[in-house]
Amino acid sequence: MTMTETSTPEDRPLKPALLRGWRRRCPNCGAGPMLRGYLKVRDACPVCGEELHHHRADDGPAYLTILIVGHLLAPILLFTYTKWRPEPLVLAVGFTIGTVALSLYLLPRLKGVLVALQWANRMHGFGAAPHD
Repeated sequence: MTMTETSTPEDRPLKPALLRGWRRRCPNCGAGPMLRGYLKVRDACPVCGEELHHHRADDGPAYLTILIVGHLLAPILLFTYTKWRPEPLVLAVGFTIGTVALSLYLLPRLKGVLVALQWANRMHGFGAAPHD
């Protein structure tokens, strides 16, 4: 077999798809919105018609959000507490606002990245594989 026989009919480059997903745009064209509302994936791209309904991110974006927010804010919390010793209520309110804001910012973007990753690797959710 030659290299052209083993490659897929249309190669889907990963990096542009992930960047489009981060921007919450269609991984195929980059012009249409991927999400309808805050986290609901559209059935299809309104610009290019690429079907997106079969991509499922499930709990992946939430796990990644918790991982990233925890790893970013925990060292900052420790540094803030040891350096300035603010009042506990001030510390709690400040870091609660920061945690919620960062989580709300990251969650739809990470969902877009995971859907774009599935699209680029031609992963189509459970039970969507072609049957022989």
